[in-house]
Amino acid sequence: MTANVGTIRSKGERMEKQASDDGVVTIGYEVTDRVAMVTLQRPESLNALTFEMEELLVSRLADADADPGVGCVVVTGAGRGFCAGDDVKAMWDNTQMADSLAGLATPRAAVTPLFEVMLGMLTPTVAAVNGPAIGIGMDLALLCDIRIASPQARFSQRYAAMGLVADLAGVWLLPQLVGRSAAAELLLTADIVDADRAADLGLVSRLVGADDLLPEAVQLARRIAAMPSLAVEATKELLRRSVGRPASDVGDLGALRGVRLHALFQTADHQEAVRAYAERRSPRFEGR
Repeated sequence: MTANVGTIRSKGERMEKQASDDGVVTIGYEVTDRVAMVTLQRPESLNALTFEMEELLVSRLADADADPGVGCVVVTGAGRGFCAGDDVKAMWDNTQMADSLAGLATPRAAVTPLFEVMLGMLTPTVAAVNGPAIGIGMDLALLCDIRIASPQARFSQRYAAMGLVADLAGVWLLPQLVGRSAAAELLLTADIVDADRAADLGLVSRLVGADDLLPEAVQLARRIAAMPSLAVEATKELLRRSVGRPASDVGDLGALRGVRLHALFQTADHQEAVRAYAERRSPRFEGR
């Protein structure tokens, strides 16, 4: 999905909560005060993903991004874990695994649905990492724009230890966050990194007490959701396009920034921000 500054997103039809065959809702979805809360809900397995959970997670994130009533998304896990990776037994025994492997065995395999939807999101995302974020769980956190964590958070790119290779979140995003050397160490050793080390590396922007993690994540999301949405979308687009660019491409980035800024100067939200500043009052943004 490509941001189009000056165009308001059409309202998507959010699905009602879907339950698995046994009636358990594995991905919670709630919207309050323009903040969508997406919660992985298999606490007994530290929120390890099944095929069905991953599909529903992708749908929930797409729902939130298509809804102009959502200004920010918080992703977290129920219980003691954020996401402990794939549920190996459930997924390896599933007939869908053969189809997934067949899709990988091509010269140019497509990016995963989770990577695709999160990389294309116009809506900012905040990961509230409350416990282990392992494998795809760490990928999910990496794909969020902002990560805050409790002292119980743990991170690991476990792929090499399983005889596999990391997804693009590990081999592309992680080096940009922590540097190539630190990323190589994490990827090649499959080490588990505690919350303090994650903060030192820059994996998370702040550490928050366990009881305060979700309230702080929601408060942060509300602050973002209260900003002019078109400016937020343009900022996300520029951040995404700037990552990894060489100096020789800065001119192209500057040109894109100029186009977006020109459009933003024409928006009602910019005019409202100017008036509110002059009148010493809080602005009332409308997303146009």
